[in-house]
Formats: sequence, structure tokens, C-alpha cells
Amino acid sequence: MAERKRWRQDHPPGFYARPEVNADGSLNLFSWRCGIPGKAGTDWEGGVYQLRIDFSNDFPTKPPKCVFDPVLFHPNIYPSGTVCLSILNEEKDWRASITVKDLLLGIQELLDEPNELDPAQAEPFRLFMHDKAEYRRRVKQQAASFPPA
Repeated sequence: MAERKRWRQDHPPGFYARPEVNADGSLNLFSWRCGIPGKAGTDWEGGVYQLRIDFSNDFPTKPPKCVFDPVLFHPNIYPSGTVCLSILNEEKDWRASITVKDLLLGIQELLDEPNELDPAQAEPFRLFMHDKAEYRRRVKQQAASFPPA
């Protein structure tokens, strides 16, 4: 609840994050639907990418799981859609003070700045490393298929 209140008071323009609604109309505070806009001036610009955040009962001690649905073509997004990012890993850079805003801004940054040291999806990683023109073409094509709602 505190995280929801924090988000409602302070979130970046173009982003959205809201708890899912259960069948009975109540809010599921453990599963949120989010939208991350592509950063202006990047190949991701123009798209809004849908992400699900699943919080465990151990949040904020343990990081949530962040999954793109549908799955994105990106070197640091697993074929399952799960985001591979150090701030989402409790053995790396996760801290209990990280907010939903911090997560979504970090993921937005990752879209345009993949981590070459932590690949999660073979084809985008191969293209990113060896054929940047084709990688950029695919990213722009993908951006066009995720227009803002």
C-alpha cells in the first residue's frame, strides 16, 4: 500500500503502474501492470512496453520479479520475458529502499543501454554485439508495434 501511495504521488510522465484487479473487484497489491515508454531520442522511442511486477510476501526485503508481456527483443530480457537487471537481484544491487519508480526508470535505461556482461536472450545479444544496424532495425520495428494507448 505504501508503495502504491508513493507512486501515485510521484511518478514520471508517460509511465503507468497500477495493481491488477481481482475477479471480485479488489486490488491485488502483489501484482501490478505497468507501462514503460521508450526514452526520447532512442530507438525505443514511440513504444510503451507492458511489464508485470510480481511482489512476494518478502518485499521489500526481496526484489520483485519483473516480466515483459509480451516478451521484448532485447539482450537482457529472458525468453520468458523476465528482466535481467542487477537492481532486481538480491545477490547483486537490490536494496529495500528501491521503489517502483526506481525499478521502472532503471528498466527504461536498460532498454537503450543493454548490459553486455549479462546476456539473457541469444539472438538480440548476438545482433547487439555483431550487427548493430540489424539490431537497431529490429528495435525500431518493435517500438512501432507497441504504440501508446
